[in-house]
Amino acid sequence: MECAFGIDIGGTQTKIGLFSCEGKLMDRRVINTDLSAEGSRIIPSVASFIKKYAEENGILPIDIVSIGVGIPGPVDRNGYVKTCVNLHWKDFYPADELKKTFPWACVKAENDANAAAFGEYKQGSGKGHTSMVLVTLGTGVGAGIIVDGRVVHGTHGIAGEIGHISVNPGETEHCNCGNKGCVDQYASATGITRMMKKISGEKECRSAETICKMAAGGDPSAARGLRVCMEALGKGLADFSHALDPEIYVIGGGVSKAGKLILDMVQEAYAANLFLTDKGAEICLAELGNDAGMTGACLLALEERGRTVEN
Repeated sequence: MECAFGIDIGGTQTKIGLFSCEGKLMDRRVINTDLSAEGSRIIPSVASFIKKYAEENGILPIDIVSIGVGIPGPVDRNGYVKTCVNLHWKDFYPADELKKTFPWACVKAENDANAAAFGEYKQGSGKGHTSMVLVTLGTGVGAGIIVDGRVVHGTHGIAGEIGHISVNPGETEHCNCGNKGCVDQYASATGITRMMKKISGEKECRSAETICKMAAGGDPSAARGLRVCMEALGKGLADFSHALDPEIYVIGGGVSKAGKLILDMVQEAYAANLFLTDKGAEICLAELGNDAGMTGACLLALEERGRTVEN
């Protein structure tokens, strides 16, 4: 039976999903990301795992028709990775490397946020919409843009960098991008921790998860800090809407587990900062969770295969 794989490579772990050719997730596995030898063993270890998994589950190698790979860094339209700091990659084509083991398969590499966005667009909260932006709130703030069923990369591969929209010109600290007052400095997990320290005056670094739980429990300092952070995100989304005007924003990532608590704050700030229209975009929470990246990566590869077959 023909099948496909979706790969979501992270800095510590790699998620691998087995999919039907219709994009249905049938099984999932997690392996450690082998960062040794400057990241040169990452793709070979993934290839080795897929080969072994196929053998153990009665899957013929030739039945693996496509493999999609999500990468935690910029990937251009040709699958080229100029640099991926987390994986120690420079001047690398990950799909070409994986194709050495599976030359008959359609292999496609994509930025992990874009892949996750495509997964949510096809099978999650973005289903049925013509344009969608997935905003991921993790260690940083990332985003993937889908318009008319296509991932938007931009000319230089930086489309969707919502985390680096400046929403507070009065900020005194620098973002890791070099600017000041970026959404990333507030709405990311590290940003929430930073803001809590500022407001409470404590030297202790509480995790974003702990702060969200404290806010939900009625702690005034945690609630105040979280509101400042989510208001920054809401303003950033409003600014972004004035340029792209998407139908829906889908919020995912670890911080999104706080659910309605943060969603209400974001929606309120978004409405307060949106001009030129009264309606704006719908804002909701992601549905696919940790499966979004490998699902989107697989679906993108399957679509690429479909286009290749048609031509």
